Amino acid sequence: MPEDGGARAGVSQLRASGADAADAGGLPAVPEAAADERALTFAGVAMAAVYVPAGDTDELRLAETARWAVSDYRLPECLPLSGGSPAAHAFRTDRPLWLTPAELAAHSEGGPTPPHTEASLGALPLEADGSRLGCLVVVGAGADGFEDEQRRFLERYADAVAGLLLAAAGRSPPSPLLGPALRSLRVGSFVLVPDTGLIDADDALLELLGITPADFDGKADTLLAHALPEDMHALVSVLEPAPQAFGRRELEFRVRGPTGEMRWLSLSCRVLAGTDDRPEQVLGVVTATSVLRRGPDDVSRIQWLTAALDDATTVRDVSRVVVTALREPLGADRVALAELQGDRLMVTVLDPPQPAAWPQAWRAEWRTEWPDAPVSALPTLQLALRDGRLDLWPAGTAFEPNLAGIGDGGLAVLPLPAKGRVAGVCMVGWDQPHEFAPDERSLLTATAALVGQALKRAHEHDAEQELATMLQRSLLPRRLPELPGGTAVARYLPARRGLQVGGDWYDVIALSEDRVALVIGDVQGHSAGAATIMGQMRTAVRAYAVEGHPPDVVVSHANRLLVGMETDLFATCCYAELDLEQGNTLFVRAGHLAPLVRHPDGSTEEIEVEGGLPLGILDEAEFPMTAVELSPGTVLALVTDGLVEAAGLPLDEGMRQTRTALAAADPEDLGRMADQLLGDVGRREDDVAVLLLRYDGMGTRPIRAGWVVWRLPDAVMHARRFTARTLRSWRAEDVADAVLLVVSELVTNALVHTQGPVRLDLMLRGDRVRVCVADSSPRAPAKPVIVDWESTGGRGLLLVEAMSESFGSMPVAGGKQVWSEIVLPGRAPAPTASGPGTEREGRR
Repeated sequence: MPEDGGARAGVSQLRASGADAADAGGLPAVPEAAADERALTFAGVAMAAVYVPAGDTDELRLAETARWAVSDYRLPECLPLSGGSPAAHAFRTDRPLWLTPAELAAHSEGGPTPPHTEASLGALPLEADGSRLGCLVVVGAGADGFEDEQRRFLERYADAVAGLLLAAAGRSPPSPLLGPALRSLRVGSFVLVPDTGLIDADDALLELLGITPADFDGKADTLLAHALPEDMHALVSVLEPAPQAFGRRELEFRVRGPTGEMRWLSLSCRVLAGTDDRPEQVLGVVTATSVLRRGPDDVSRIQWLTAALDDATTVRDVSRVVVTALREPLGADRVALAELQGDRLMVTVLDPPQPAAWPQAWRAEWRTEWPDAPVSALPTLQLALRDGRLDLWPAGTAFEPNLAGIGDGGLAVLPLPAKGRVAGVCMVGWDQPHEFAPDERSLLTATAALVGQALKRAHEHDAEQELATMLQRSLLPRRLPELPGGTAVARYLPARRGLQVGGDWYDVIALSEDRVALVIGDVQGHSAGAATIMGQMRTAVRAYAVEGHPPDVVVSHANRLLVGMETDLFATCCYAELDLEQGNTLFVRAGHLAPLVRHPDGSTEEIEVEGGLPLGILDEAEFPMTAVELSPGTVLALVTDGLVEAAGLPLDEGMRQTRTALAAADPEDLGRMADQLLGDVGRREDDVAVLLLRYDGMGTRPIRAGWVVWRLPDAVMHARRFTARTLRSWRAEDVADAVLLVVSELVTNALVHTQGPVRLDLMLRGDRVRVCVADSSPRAPAKPVIVDWESTGGRGLLLVEAMSESFGSMPVAGGKQVWSEIVLPGRAPAPTASGPGTEREGRR
């Protein structure tokens, strides 16, 4: 906004000069007025200024001013904080100060110059997040000062200015301030010529009406076409004023948005007379109903409340609407809303929210959430809930201690009926004596009925969303495992429609101490049914993977399972098995997007993985594997199509954007990289899942040795000799006795209790020797429940457990593997790895 506004826009109740003012009825024409100045002219402002603290000095410094219309006022450049100026007073007290011309004349400093007998002034503190940022000063020329609606609008204007100052904290104040702050309020303005039907509407007004500037032809009829038919008559009476219909007009009306939603708007306008005393121009502003005052009559209030509650989907939304509908219009000091759940009242909103504003008995029980209480402890509310009717208690009524102080000047108790029962209660309290007028009783009764129904709907919605959230969380991993040679993170966002649950899933499966499987998939649809199938598929893939099957077998088994479910849904899937020691990766793709990789040098590519059909289509579908070698520092990214494809985003472009974001992100912070890939997804049409793994390589690579145990009478002896030779070559003779005992017991058990091949594998990693004996039986070894002198078996596993630091078994393809780990004294410990747990600890 310029230092001196050049537009000669009219100002509500401004004193015009000469014959022009008389002819125009106090408001000159504004053919050249800037769009962002029209709203302030209707707020009665001839001049606006921003004062900010001047560094470490005890002064307020003038940062920006704006003048327009017939204003020639000026304000001081600096004001002492300890002085008596209106700006300093508002800054010190954090309260707005409104001065009529008579009150302004009593202030010796800080007023506009040259002085004028009809100049009024408002000083509004600029505060945000507990910080005092400055003061907004507005000068008007109305003999009665600023009206209530003008004050409310200017308070919102001050909040917008404070927001801009807060964003520039630590730097010099941004310039300009006043113009951008005004435009952020989204107040539309227009100038209409009734004789021609042509209207000059700014972009903010077109946006409120849901019209794009390219589609607007400059005709008033085009704007009227967006209003609801029942509001058309009132709008026509304003936009086509009758002769002698001059002065200010206000009304509320409804429009339909581009997607069919209804919104309430407030219109404030003034009709200007021409030289022949006929309407020459209509000047007006339009804004959402939360900006300007709603109509004073009960019908307007109920209409607004009905529309606002129709848009309120959650209990908290309903609570906010109730506070807006009751506290300010009724001049109340407190509003409390509570749901009735069983025999307890659960408070959902308190306004004001500070504990000190509510009874001492409530503050004694105050925790991190608002209090709740049994109905039996509140006889006044219990009586109202039982009768189900409105109770109005005048000033001086003695209440029980749990209600003392809520309404010393009067208390209204509104039971909220909903479908034959009471859904909750609303309390409205006044500090000063309040007279309950008959029309106020009718308004409160109608409000209670509307709020009760909305509260019940919102409670059902909240319960539905809570159930959906719990379902989604229970079907996805609570946390990802820690990996010895890499780091994995994941993100999931549900679709923002319906139940907000869907079929996208991901998982990271630690197969062994050096192998991990990653899987991401998408079940068709985003509903409870899709989420249920997703949970079953994730569980099935994990079960097949931990059994030790190769990737193509895992995906093939999952496909057969989904086909056998006979559901109408199908699923896509990308499965990867990574050797954390070597970096070798096997990929299988079933109708899913190809994986992406970010190489250590920052370049990205889409891995060409041979694909198969989606899961659940064909029972005998084949799923070929693709081998890729990853080097340390590589980031592997698996995503679902909700991230890269939408109505206005082709798949190829989405993949390109994702690769660009992947290349630009810092791989050291994998969580932030995942957030940057998500970006600003806006109103999502589909679920979004992202799974990232940064392959770092093993810090300490294990040494391995293996032996196939032949079923010969001296098989155990050969296994022990192999073990002894290996331990000598590893210089691990210190644990030779313990390791040989474990090998003897595990090999003997495999030969005696199973059929088929047996294999012995030894591994040295850091300070641990790991012994693994694999056989073809899927049954895990069982320790004896009771061991006495007559027992003939079962002692071997007890010995193994006693000699081992950790011990257990895990399924592998075609059988199981029994393993034991023994610590080498005096060796450096191996890096922490996630793998099979012990029998005492269980598997992760």
